[in-house]
Amino acid sequence: MLPIIIIVLLFAGLLALPSFWVQRVMRRYSEPGDRYPGSGGELARHLLDELHLQDVLAEVTDSGDHYDPVARAVRLSKANFHGKSLTAVTVAAHEVGHALQHRDSYRPFMLRQQMVQLSIFAQKLAGVMLILAPLLALLARSPRLASLALFAGVLSMLMSSLVHLVTLPTELDASFGRALPIMQQGGFLKSGDEPHARRVLKAAALTYVAASLVSILNLGRWLTVLRR
Repeated sequence: MLPIIIIVLLFAGLLALPSFWVQRVMRRYSEPGDRYPGSGGELARHLLDELHLQDVLAEVTDSGDHYDPVARAVRLSKANFHGKSLTAVTVAAHEVGHALQHRDSYRPFMLRQQMVQLSIFAQKLAGVMLILAPLLALLARSPRLASLALFAGVLSMLMSSLVHLVTLPTELDASFGRALPIMQQGGFLKSGDEPHARRVLKAAALTYVAASLVSILNLGRWLTVLRR
């Protein structure tokens, strides 16, 4: 029994480790908060204008840093929108990289958007199915029917988590195929900051992957509760 518990704890630790690393890198380079003359929001707006993307908005959000292709908006957290740290300006450039992918109809990005829409539907379906599973067992008095509903719900939740795992190339391109060259060519990085900016860009690219792994871990907790 003890070896199984150890294996489960190690597996959980491996799933949570990327998220911990991403958060650690982002926090580390968010200080000093005034390292750069302009904020992340100002840099995003400047880059968008320079790249002839004046129709793309640069906004502050409470929903985490991301690019919204429907609203055509680069959205940054308050800390990165108003902050002047290395993290703030580098994350801003990463999200502008996604706007560039959209402009260029970068195929992996367009495929990712289709998958994200599918995952949103799957996640909603998962929530419904997981709630209905016990009810179906009670009404139909059929454990098999309830198990089928539970399986469908779990599968839907798992799919929504895996979407971000398979779209990692899109994130890496936004960081190292778009954002880094822009910052290098524009001279936006202070001397000696490029190696650190690369770490932030890597963390930005892994953000969704880390979140997906944590979601899989949470799914395991869901299953444990349901089995009780």
